[in-house]
Amino acid sequence: MNWIYPLTIIIYSISLFAYFIDFLQHNRKVNRLAFWLLSVVWLLQTVFFIVRAIDLNRLPIITPFEGLFFYAWVVVTLSLIINRVFRVDFLVFFVNIIGFVMMSFSLFTPDGDVPESLASLLISELLIIHVSMILLSYAGLTLAFAFSALYVLEHQMLKRKKWGKRLLRLGALTKLDQYAFHSTMFAFPLFLIGIILGFVWASIQFGELPWFDAKVISSMIVMCGYAVYLYQRVVKMKRGYSMALLNVACFLLILINYFLPGSLSTFHLWD
Repeated sequence: MNWIYPLTIIIYSISLFAYFIDFLQHNRKVNRLAFWLLSVVWLLQTVFFIVRAIDLNRLPIITPFEGLFFYAWVVVTLSLIINRVFRVDFLVFFVNIIGFVMMSFSLFTPDGDVPESLASLLISELLIIHVSMILLSYAGLTLAFAFSALYVLEHQMLKRKKWGKRLLRLGALTKLDQYAFHSTMFAFPLFLIGIILGFVWASIQFGELPWFDAKVISSMIVMCGYAVYLYQRVVKMKRGYSMALLNVACFLLILINYFLPGSLSTFHLWD
């Protein structure tokens, strides 16, 4: 079944290319083709996920390769659902650029199983729930980033008075702001729960909390960034361009946090 993964990436790239053509030319036929190709990508991803789970007899989300793949699968799943429900034309394109990059990047990470020396430490129900929560929150925050990026793009187009069909397809600024907030509001509790479960797991396994671990510190910075966003949005009632930029900045912190070298961490042993 090793052929599934490269085939998935090839079809994924063709789908994104079709979405890019639609972005430039507003071609509905190409848009529909891109959507169905993305649906095929989701199907192949699901098959690969199930087969790997059966082969390894565990939920395949522990290793870096599996984490990136699971993230990409969730991103594709959410984008397909939202495209059907909300019909935000360019959302699927923006979100899946990130999903495609992550899935492609996974090709350069080891795709083997957990080393035997770490198996007893890493394969536990608590750790699996911790990783699942974090990856699901990342997918939700990716949606929030995409909505905010679309907001920034439309704001700049309006500022420069660039009217046209592309501007209309971006949707209303108020809707994009609302969708970004709802995505963040959904994902933030998952991220918080994931962090708490990570602390619990570390306390059980190591007998102490790794407060000064580089990954932990960067994760806390990310959490504080999104907490500030929600505080400004809910309590201070702030809206608009500055909040979209803040959401984009917080997502950039997530990327730094995720790709922080594992050598800097004594807590994330398998990064």
